[in-house]
Amino acid sequence: MRERFLAECRDFTYEGKGVCEYQGRPVFVEGMLPGDAGEVEIIYERNHQLYGEIKSLEKKSGDRIDPRCKIHHACGGCSFQCLAYEAQLGFKKKTVEEQFRKIGKMTIEALPTIGMEGGPYSYRDKIQVHFGKDDRGQMFSGFYKEGTHVLLPVKECFIENKKARLILKKVNEILNKYKSEPFFEHEDFGDFRSALIRTSYYRDETMLVLVTARYEFPHKKEIFASIKSGCPELTTLVHNINDRHTNVILGERSNIIFGKGYIEDELCGLTYRISPKSFYQVNPPMTEILYKTAIDFANLSPNDMVLDAYCGIGTIGLTCAKYVRKVVGVEIVADAIKDAKENAKRNNINNYEPYLDDAPLFMNKWAREGRKVDVLFVDPPRKGCTEKFLLSAKKLAPRTIVYVSCNPSTLARDVAFLSDKYSLEKVQPVDLFPMTFHVETIALLKKKN
Repeated sequence: MRERFLAECRDFTYEGKGVCEYQGRPVFVEGMLPGDAGEVEIIYERNHQLYGEIKSLEKKSGDRIDPRCKIHHACGGCSFQCLAYEAQLGFKKKTVEEQFRKIGKMTIEALPTIGMEGGPYSYRDKIQVHFGKDDRGQMFSGFYKEGTHVLLPVKECFIENKKARLILKKVNEILNKYKSEPFFEHEDFGDFRSALIRTSYYRDETMLVLVTARYEFPHKKEIFASIKSGCPELTTLVHNINDRHTNVILGERSNIIFGKGYIEDELCGLTYRISPKSFYQVNPPMTEILYKTAIDFANLSPNDMVLDAYCGIGTIGLTCAKYVRKVVGVEIVADAIKDAKENAKRNNINNYEPYLDDAPLFMNKWAREGRKVDVLFVDPPRKGCTEKFLLSAKKLAPRTIVYVSCNPSTLARDVAFLSDKYSLEKVQPVDLFPMTFHVETIALLKKKN
């Protein structure tokens, strides 16, 4: 279906796609903003929904700006670069409210989105790229075109840490010097799969994880030596081996080539160890605002017992430990609990105790034993909380739940599930991911009488 038609964009989807109309049916158009008008071509239909692309613009939205990146829509990593930042913040507030209305069946007014001061660029302290080969036989690194397996060469990314991009440029030069081969999964040929770079915001530390399909590869020694000498800003290099046919980036085996094998960073005055597989928010200054706001919402007292579910490496729980009697963290990922214990030790925090356990089972056990929890912090993955988790939260019955979410849809669903026992006091969107449609949200829930 390749119909062309003239249309005016009237709204956004929650994923930031423009909404037009063709013969009474909605058409979702990447990069079209409310107020834009022009020619649109329908390029495909999926699940009875039409998707189009802009062919020409006759009228531009008042919120449209010139993007710095020319492939931002194809890449999909920062598809809002053409939208003025104030409009991005407004969109995120509206998105949260709409998801509560549609999914939670609740009418709310979210607080204004907290934006990023100093400009919404160069904030990502973690980048992941894949290796490919161009028509000239040159290795390159880039991102997959949104929704495809087409690898786009990326020489500059405006939301990434600038230091990381310079390291990546040097790595590409070295791999081409030794005529290295990218890994082609379908042919089971080649060596280099991906690169992961993590930079410390407050410290001068940078880690490169080079992912290959096998342990040995041509010129291995020379390549690692060249990276070490050619990237003096690199403080540690890790070789990761991923020999599985999977889209998971990191494999199970790693070797430290030089340095500590991890970096350290600071968050809310505490020091954290960040390993290749550690979950750590990609925008540290906005993460500090997120956590400080969440802790302020909790209204903690010196005698409080706090439970931090999905605690990860302990960032939320350790940050609030100085305000309360005790914090218990629960996490099912063993490496994360190991890091949480180490982070408590390195920060001399003695009232923090992390457990390796399934959160619902742990909470049900505590409820059966009659243990009291005053405040529950929950920061789940995008899929939100399971019904099993939410039922165990009701059994545990903390006076306050502070729910930090990266997905307003599942947040709205979960808050609605808790609404028989808890009232929603306020909702605060925070912009951890400028230039994207993603929004982090804090919801404060108080136990009903």
